[in-house]
Amino acid sequence: MSARDWIDKDFYRELGVSADASADEIKKSYRKLARELHPDANPGDPTAEARFKAVSEAYGVLGDAEKRKQYDEARRLFGSGAFRPGGGGFGGFGGGGSGGFDLSDLFGNTAGAAQPGGAGGLGDLLGGLFNRNRGGGPAAANRARRGQDVETDIRIDFAEAVHGATVPLRLSSPSTCETCHGSGAKPGTSPRTCPTCNGNGLVTRNQGAFAFSEPCADCRGTGRIVDTPCPDCGGTGTNTKVRPLTVRIPPGVDDGQRIRVAGKGEPGGNGGPNGDLFVRVHVSPHTVFGRSGNDLTLTVPVTFPELAMGTTLTVPTLDNDHRVSLKVKPGTPSGRILRVRGRGIAKRDGRTGDLLVTVQVTVPAKLPDAAAAALAEYVEATKEQDPRAELNKLLDLGGVG
Repeated sequence: MSARDWIDKDFYRELGVSADASADEIKKSYRKLARELHPDANPGDPTAEARFKAVSEAYGVLGDAEKRKQYDEARRLFGSGAFRPGGGGFGGFGGGGSGGFDLSDLFGNTAGAAQPGGAGGLGDLLGGLFNRNRGGGPAAANRARRGQDVETDIRIDFAEAVHGATVPLRLSSPSTCETCHGSGAKPGTSPRTCPTCNGNGLVTRNQGAFAFSEPCADCRGTGRIVDTPCPDCGGTGTNTKVRPLTVRIPPGVDDGQRIRVAGKGEPGGNGGPNGDLFVRVHVSPHTVFGRSGNDLTLTVPVTFPELAMGTTLTVPTLDNDHRVSLKVKPGTPSGRILRVRGRGIAKRDGRTGDLLVTVQVTVPAKLPDAAAAALAEYVEATKEQDPRAELNKLLDLGGVG
């Protein structure tokens, strides 16, 4: 889609957000709509598919900071509908013309029109909006254009996130037509340059000191005419299909992290490069292990005598076939974290985290008679050892309140 087409579409309305929405709000709204409208969730529903494409197109502009800036600036300068026939021109410069006012001529955006001290930045913006280049040669409509980026979500289990995995995906998105290879023309034929606009995509009419431009009606602003359209894509050069592919998830991926797969997004236009695929990874929690950065975490229940007298624990690792021994010193308090080095998450940069084991005393709900009697003897033997002595001392000294 060319930049001049942006103004005729309200991308904020497509995504259901306000014009001052933050990047996070735009992304959140897009992801919600994309899930609801995805062709896989609405098989055989052409309305949902059309909305899915419109939402993806809108996010392709608003989700890119630079494109959004240009879009907002163009709408601020020209208003919406500036390029539609009869649109009334730009910001009061309609002059009765049927199309928009070609400000590019005033800012050195045509051949030989460069002026000293001219508004080069604005001229560049207008040049992009009008699909015209400085040399007056082939139209920007015929230039190679990079394809849109695509984002999808996957869910993997905890062990796959730690060790890495190869995940199969099935994407339903626009792809280069395999029949015409993106040209839009029936095999054996080729598109030709539009003779009306000379491939520029616009026709310009001079009215006194001003020039008015509008999309070429013969080629619909593309600069090309396909006399014999491809039977599979109808002349668009793309069609929507399900693409199977596999994505390699690197070891140590974090929940919510995006993985970039170069060249697996939407196809480019006029021979341009494909966009990229961004895979957002969601990691299911583990029933036993947790994670803190590159470290694995584990809570092990122990008895009071084990902490008081010391013991050796055998604890699991994420590799089910391997366990490690962990020495607990006498007098270890409940909640102490013990470290097993090198048993955490290995990252691609060579760093490996540790296994952090928290020992937690368990209290039995009911004691056998013999155990209760033994515990009573213990209480009697240790009644001089008040565990709250330090707290009471602070209270007596006015250290609290």
